[in-house]
Amino acid sequence: MNKKLAAALSGGAVLVLALSGCSDDEGDKVGDWAKTFCDQAKPQIQKRADAHQIIISTAADSKPAEIQAADSKAFQDIANADRALAKAVEGAGAPPVENGEKVQQDAIKELNATALAYEGLKKQVDALDPTNQQKFADGLQGVADGLTKIEKMDQNALSKLEEGELGQAMAKQPGCQKPTASVPPKASASPQPGSTSDSDADTGSDSGSSDPSKKPSAKPTKSSGAPKTSATPKTEE
Repeated sequence: MNKKLAAALSGGAVLVLALSGCSDDEGDKVGDWAKTFCDQAKPQIQKRADAHQIIISTAADSKPAEIQAADSKAFQDIANADRALAKAVEGAGAPPVENGEKVQQDAIKELNATALAYEGLKKQVDALDPTNQQKFADGLQGVADGLTKIEKMDQNALSKLEEGELGQAMAKQPGCQKPTASVPPKASASPQPGSTSDSDADTGSDSGSSDPSKKPSAKPTKSSGAPKTSATPKTEE
C-alpha cells in the first residue's frame, strides 16, 4: 500500500513546473504574460511541492492520527494552492497565443476542479478512524485510489499553457521552475520510538523513492508528513 500512494504522487507531484526546455525566440507579449503568471504562481508552486513531499515521505512508524492530520493538511494546502494558481491565470489575462482565451478558461476550470477534488480527499481522510489500525489502513487504500485519479487532473490542469511558445516562455521564468521542497530532510533508517529499524528501512525505500531527501515533519503536523499509504500504519504488504 505504501508503494501505491507514493507512486501516485511521484508521477505528477510537481504538476505545473515540470516545464523543461526553452526555445530561443519568444515574443515580448508571450514572455510578458509568462512572467506575470509565473511571478504570482511561484509561492503556490512551492506550497504544492512541500505538501506533496510531506505526503510522499510519511514515515512508516507514524501513528494513524499523525498520518491523518498530516494528510489532511497536505490535501488542503494543495487545494488552496490550486485555487490561487487559478486566480493567477485569471489575473494574467488571456495569453497572447492562438485561442488564448479558451486556454485561459480551461486552465482556470481544471485548477478549480482539482482543488475541489483534493478537498474531497481531505474529507475522506478526516472521516477515517485512527483508533482502528486495520480499518484505517483500508481507508488509506481508498485515498490512494482517489489520489491516482486526481493526479491525472493535475497533469491536465495547465497542459495547454505548457504547450508551444507559451510553455517555452514559462519554462524560462524562475517562478515556473521546478521547486525543491522546503521540508527538512529526515534520517531515513533511524528507528523512531515504538518502531523497528527493519520496518523503517523497508518503508523508507518505498516511500522516499521519489526524492532522496525524506522530509517529514516540517509542518505543524508533527507527523512525518502525509498520506502515504505508507501510512498504512505498520501493516505488511
